[in-house]
Amino acid sequence: MPRARYKQLVDRFADEIRSGRLPPGTQLPTHRQLAAREGLALVTASRVYAELERIGLVSGETGRGTFVRETALPLGHGIDQPPTTEGMIDLNFNSPSIPGQTGMLRQALRQLSISGDLESLLHYQPHAGRLHERAIVAQHLKHRGLSIPPEQLLIVSGAQHGLATTVMSLLNPGDVVAVDALTYSGFKILAEVHRLELVAIPVTATGPDLTALEALCKHRPIRAVYSMPTLHNPLGWVMNSEQRQQLITIARQHNLLIIEDAAYAFLADNPPPPLAALAPELTVYVSGLSKSVATGFRIGFIAAPERWIPTLERTIRATTWNTPSLMTAISCGWIEDGTVARLEAEKRGDAQARQTIAREVLKGFSVISHPSSYFVWLTLPEEVRADQVAMTLMTSNISVSTAEPFAVTDHLPHAIRLALGSVAIDSLKEALTQVRQAIERFAY
Repeated sequence: MPRARYKQLVDRFADEIRSGRLPPGTQLPTHRQLAAREGLALVTASRVYAELERIGLVSGETGRGTFVRETALPLGHGIDQPPTTEGMIDLNFNSPSIPGQTGMLRQALRQLSISGDLESLLHYQPHAGRLHERAIVAQHLKHRGLSIPPEQLLIVSGAQHGLATTVMSLLNPGDVVAVDALTYSGFKILAEVHRLELVAIPVTATGPDLTALEALCKHRPIRAVYSMPTLHNPLGWVMNSEQRQQLITIARQHNLLIIEDAAYAFLADNPPPPLAALAPELTVYVSGLSKSVATGFRIGFIAAPERWIPTLERTIRATTWNTPSLMTAISCGWIEDGTVARLEAEKRGDAQARQTIAREVLKGFSVISHPSSYFVWLTLPEEVRADQVAMTLMTSNISVSTAEPFAVTDHLPHAIRLALGSVAIDSLKEALTQVRQAIERFAY
């Protein structure tokens, strides 16, 4: 098909969608129907829809077809920024907080102001953090089942910076990384910026399909696997011991780097040991205090094999030089005096209470979650479209995320993710009731 003809067809669809002649939710012809109607090869018809999807005008949904998307909803909704509209109810981003944390911060600042070590905080710090602070964090990680020397622990500016440092240090543009078909949106952005190729591992109700991962490794040059074995975001699973061992066996057999994201791991009671404890020679463990303490506390940490420490330190120097010393000092003080452990325990209880509310309000819907997590994956009824629900809620000042930010596959799952950690708990039931009503509005 001549390029001009192909372009004309894309432009015609685009004009009809933008003008409203093809309104949001319209189901377009199948690829075969479009090819027959326009006299195209099937591959060309597929290319037309792929181009429309790339520019954000349609979405392909597995087993359902291709639909005109709600273009008033920002492309990549749920990735870029937390809602900033005044009065917006945020079911999109998690920023869990416990009453009294502001007072705790005031007290910590007063205590720090009279410490004898204040002068040192005015100067550059070692790139990986001061050794005594690395030792404090290493001691903290023992409670998560990971025993590591302080010299193999690096302090960074939040878990996202830890992931970026790991990718920049140990992977190259063009490397192929296996990730769950639904995965953390921040890693997707990181992969895009660093020009990594992500390949999807199919997901099951209890974890990644590791048989499929093994098959991928035999046919693709997989360099690394990105995993959230404890409290997966967005699906909430905790991989059992057998799954962890199977993943490690595959990684060793195919010489894969494992990037273990443990940002939400503190919410799980007595999970199996981290991958980094089971396979320390090939795993980089990344976590932080943003969720367990406060999202404004950009303190994270990387635990890695000794041979990679110099490279990781060099990347920290190139990106931030060192983590802000004031926040590091407060965080380490809170680890030592038990404040972090207390906050983690309180937030586990808070998350459990919120999950109870969610299960009550969303009873009858297909809900996937962990009883201690701060998010819910809500599969929608067949006749309901996620972008329409999200747009309807946005007009009511409620922000939710569609599946788009989390999906690695070409076709989007028929679902939305609800973050439960930012709304005041006494307002959560009403907010979730409005979500239910928005879904029921489109169900017929």
